[in-house]
Amino acid sequence: MHQVSVSLAGTILATVALTGLTAAPALASTHGARGAGDRYFPLQGNGGYDVKHYDLRLRYDPASRHLRARTIIRATAKKRLTSFDLDFRRNLRISTVTVNGVGAVFHQPAALKQELVVRPFRAVAKDKTFTVVVRYAGTPAAITDPDGSVEGWVPTKDGAFVVGEPQGAPSWFPCNDTPRDKATYDFRVTVPRGVTAIANGDLTGQTRKGRWTTFRWHNREPMSTYLVTVTTGRFDVRTGTTPGGVPYYIASDPKLTAKSSAVLAKLPAVTDYLAELYGPYPFSSTGAIVDDASKVGYALETQTKPVYDRPPDELTLAHEAAHMYFGDSVTFKRWRDIWIAEGFAEFSSWMWSEHTGGKTAQGFFDTYYKKKATSSVWKPPPGNPGSAANLFSASVYLRGAMTLQALRVKLGDATFFDVLRSWHQTHRGRNVTVGQFRAFAEQRSGQDLSRFFDVWLVRKAKPTSW
Repeated sequence: MHQVSVSLAGTILATVALTGLTAAPALASTHGARGAGDRYFPLQGNGGYDVKHYDLRLRYDPASRHLRARTIIRATAKKRLTSFDLDFRRNLRISTVTVNGVGAVFHQPAALKQELVVRPFRAVAKDKTFTVVVRYAGTPAAITDPDGSVEGWVPTKDGAFVVGEPQGAPSWFPCNDTPRDKATYDFRVTVPRGVTAIANGDLTGQTRKGRWTTFRWHNREPMSTYLVTVTTGRFDVRTGTTPGGVPYYIASDPKLTAKSSAVLAKLPAVTDYLAELYGPYPFSSTGAIVDDASKVGYALETQTKPVYDRPPDELTLAHEAAHMYFGDSVTFKRWRDIWIAEGFAEFSSWMWSEHTGGKTAQGFFDTYYKKKATSSVWKPPPGNPGSAANLFSASVYLRGAMTLQALRVKLGDATFFDVLRSWHQTHRGRNVTVGQFRAFAEQRSGQDLSRFFDVWLVRKAKPTSW
């Protein structure tokens, strides 16, 4: 059943728009693709347009778990569009959709689960910027990933723990949910007084009205949808600037502040050390959010403010901080290439340990290399996890990090770290593939590394010679 939102045009425009649905050939040739072509998540993302900016305006009551929201999307058409899709799951009820201020026909096909099909009253011309506004409300629902983990809008006792990797973002806002479509963001999040709303980027304002407080955040560097958060709850907040000049915002659930403060206090030093390794910090600020959400079972590198479901240890803190370079700033094009994020972040945590006088990166390598060939350290190969269910396998992290340490030994420190620094500098803010990194490392080092990468990233067996 089609639902119609009518803005300035009234009933006549809605009737004409509905009548226009009969023009099948024209619609078919000018519809944005349903899916961005990722084999692991065929319906994730959409074609036909490029999102430039999201303006998310949310009002959330933790007591009732009710969300009322308006998402404003500014995008550029890559082709003439008589219709296009957004990713948005069916757990929230849409009241209106407008395109350039005029009511649009919209439909959420039950069989497609996350597709919001929009047909504007007037076609959007190629290369033109257009604005979509979606109003909706309801109770956000967490979703279960192919590996059994939970993500999306995960309710907590005093708010919500919001994580989006790999497919949680459309559970609470309409978007183009592909890592390839990065955009800037503004957030206006209203919560009951005493509750704090934390989003990506920088806090630009905070106002109170009655029993509600509105927090305004701005994320000026482009960001993939899976890295967005609007985590809410009661938090102790600490702000400051690292010795290297990077502003930080650290929040912890009051019940966990004592247990997490010692590790979180190391974030400024970790941030500045990573800048020594990989070059200037890529965003306007850094931070961390520690929430009481242990049922989630993991931390996530939400851009500028990684979220932790419990007090992190030092290696986990360094891992998530390193993702600001590899994963968030330089992001994979397709989920198969997640090694570019996870292997690099895990290796970076080993480097932090080495830097602070703990176990060296070679020590970590040696420990894991002793594992039998049947160990989960080796399968699946990090350069080809094989399916969505294997994206977060131990081998992607551990064998992935070992790949980089083995490359470090093969190239020597000077060349190896030049490769990583140059890789980030060259591709900052962009999307990449494993193949591109292989080619870049060969070009930068002047060595033929085809066999090395094949042994470490592609072959299923435990590497024995390279």
